Amino acid sequence: MKTTNSGSATYEGLGKDGKGHVSTGSGALAAQPYGFNTRFEDAPGTNPEELVAAAHASCFTMALSFKLAEAGFSDGRVTTSAEVTLEKEDGGFRVTKSALSTKGKVAGMDQGKFEELAADAKENCPISKLLDCELTLETTFEG
Repeated sequence: MKTTNSGSATYEGLGKDGKGHVSTGSGALAAQPYGFNTRFEDAPGTNPEELVAAAHASCFTMALSFKLAEAGFSDGRVTTSAEVTLEKEDGGFRVTKSALSTKGKVAGMDQGKFEELAADAKENCPISKLLDCELTLETTFEG
């Protein structure tokens, strides 16, 4: 199986004064504003790191859901957030960390098994494999 997805961005003006718009091929995002002010000054709109955080959280959550199903569980809920850190380095910026925090409630499962499957999903979801930064995971299990 293979899928290809697309996104696009336009940036008008240059540097801090420029303003951009980002869209996804599916239309889930359509001309959402982004720029220096949305990335560094909390202006309304989005930014690349926020989009990566959403992608990582959703990819990991789906991967964990599949791991849980493969382990024989059929009823539950997984909720994940991701915090992506952008840091200034010599000559530019780099994403240095994506911190996942997941909460699970799975009927008939114990905390140890949940943590084992979550760690596997963290290492093996496609977005984790894409990111070249520190990846962390915090789990909460509600039994």
